[in-house]
Amino acid sequence: MLDLMQQRLERALRQRVRYRYVRPRVLREGEAFRIESPCCSRNVDPAGGVIDIALLVPGTPRASRRQPGRVVQNWRLFARDHANGTWVAQDESDQLDELMDVLCVDAQRIYWP
Repeated sequence: MLDLMQQRLERALRQRVRYRYVRPRVLREGEAFRIESPCCSRNVDPAGGVIDIALLVPGTPRASRRQPGRVVQNWRLFARDHANGTWVAQDESDQLDELMDVLCVDAQRIYWP
């Protein structure tokens, strides 16, 4: 199941708006997924090295509000605060596609600095 999820994330990242010419990697960390990518802007790493972009962490499964009797997985999306070396929670949803849209569009350059 996690392998399919990883492939789904990798496929979604190919549709992102920023830095389409680099290949981000999706790495499993337990049940979470960490996304890293070369630093194209050189804002974080002047040498253009690989930096953390985002972290997707599963929450506790819960009953769906939209579909009674169905259990859904809640996800939290974190951005990397490179200056402090910490992850900062940005968004949460039981729809992983919603979070991937936020990550791939990144209109405010939170994830792809």
